[in-house]
Amino acid sequence: MEKDILDKIEIRQGDITKLAVDAIVNAANSSLLGGGGVDGAIHRAAGPALVKECRTLGGCPTGEARITKGYNLAARYVIHTVGPIYSGKPRDKTLLTGCYQNSLKLAAENNIHSLAFPAISCGVYGYPIEEACKIAVNTACAFLKNNPTIKKVIFMLFSAGDLKVYQEYIQSLR
Repeated sequence: MEKDILDKIEIRQGDITKLAVDAIVNAANSSLLGGGGVDGAIHRAAGPALVKECRTLGGCPTGEARITKGYNLAARYVIHTVGPIYSGKPRDKTLLTGCYQNSLKLAAENNIHSLAFPAISCGVYGYPIEEACKIAVNTACAFLKNNPTIKKVIFMLFSAGDLKVYQEYIQSLR
């Protein structure tokens, strides 16, 4: 992997709702109306105007993405994407790849230069972190290669274990 592409990727552990980036990505459910985990945290931090705007979107199919304002968040925008519930079938990879590709595409279309992703589908949706990490990083790197408008992609991990998986994978690409 080219060093200049990997230099645009950052791995951190912490609260995605506190990041001052152009956009944060929400691992949403298909209703886009809030839920548990990172989805609930983003909705709580953004305030009631976020759910009000989400109601106008009519939901989001798995693998696709939608964009809203960030409201009370430090981020200007929230990109909502719906990850697959892990089943161990090849379609899981296709759908998870779509989450990252479609989120990055929306970012580029909206002149977003920095964005942060959680580990999509790795919580209650059960996607194994090692597989999901490779999909996330590889998809981001491929996108960054052809889209110089995006200057920084942060993977914001909740747990130290997930952080370690991402750090080791990035290190293996250097």
